[in-house]
Amino acid sequence: MSVDVNQMSDQELVDYLNTKQHFFKAELPTMSYENFKSHLMDLKYMKKPEGTERAKQIVMNEVLPENFDAREKWPECVSIKTIRDQANCGSCWAVSGASVKSDRLCIQTKGQDQRIISGTDILACCGEYCGHGCNGGYMLRAFRYGMNSGVCTGGAYMAKGCCKPYSFHPCGQHKGQPYYGECLKQNENTPTCRARCQFGYRTDYDKDKIYAKSVHFVDEDEEEIRKEIFRNGPVQAGFIVYQDFRAYKNGVYVHTTGAQVGGHAIKIIGWGVENGVKYWLVSNSWNSDWGEDGLFKIRRGTNECEIEGMIGSVIMDV
Repeated sequence: MSVDVNQMSDQELVDYLNTKQHFFKAELPTMSYENFKSHLMDLKYMKKPEGTERAKQIVMNEVLPENFDAREKWPECVSIKTIRDQANCGSCWAVSGASVKSDRLCIQTKGQDQRIISGTDILACCGEYCGHGCNGGYMLRAFRYGMNSGVCTGGAYMAKGCCKPYSFHPCGQHKGQPYYGECLKQNENTPTCRARCQFGYRTDYDKDKIYAKSVHFVDEDEEEIRKEIFRNGPVQAGFIVYQDFRAYKNGVYVHTTGAQVGGHAIKIIGWGVENGVKYWLVSNSWNSDWGEDGLFKIRRGTNECEIEGMIGSVIMDV
């Protein structure tokens, strides 16, 4: 039963969620509702672009484990463990896409290539082909952009040793991290596309680029998604975000109440079972002190919030 969340205080929403369901624990949100919305994108971006190929079904002789975490299978790949912070920009489509590419670059090279791919380069330079920058974009087109144009190296805000670090600082205070200031109430403006690297980085922009070889979407099939992750590494996914997700703290998220707020792109790194409930293990881009150390779990096998209907896979050109 859904209630009018707009008429509730944050504390009333938390109390309602913790009383009405036992899948996940809710707590007072750390983000204002306006800031929460700025992290999301329009639902129109939650669809597969035309011309994207379907991933081939993976034939496996081994039985998939009940629990799986890509961080444990590929411990040499730092990127898989890294939690991003998209700040006050609806860049989740670019940030999560760059994250998956970085993971798979490392996996395909058996840990030899640890370069981080720039979310900023995708965000700023993919243009209208991908969408509208900080107001959202098409996930699989961000992957495909990396096939045609390549993407340079990147890193966190103010990172050195890369071509284009992330453009926006984390919003507000975060445990054990530098404080850069608060964020605007409205979305940041999309960065300007520049065909050059940051000052002090010695590699030319064009020579710094990393390319994708192929891009696919994975069928809305729980086993096929698990096979893809187990064999090739984390995948990008999109899901519909409802008002109650803002209060998530830990456990397995199941939509309980509230209206749709927008779409969100994330990275699935594994799966498991908690208290008898199957879940996907998801790496978010809202900093490491959000949710379960930057991650969350969402119910698996029921297409919860349509998360199993929008899965993207990429093979890097190595």
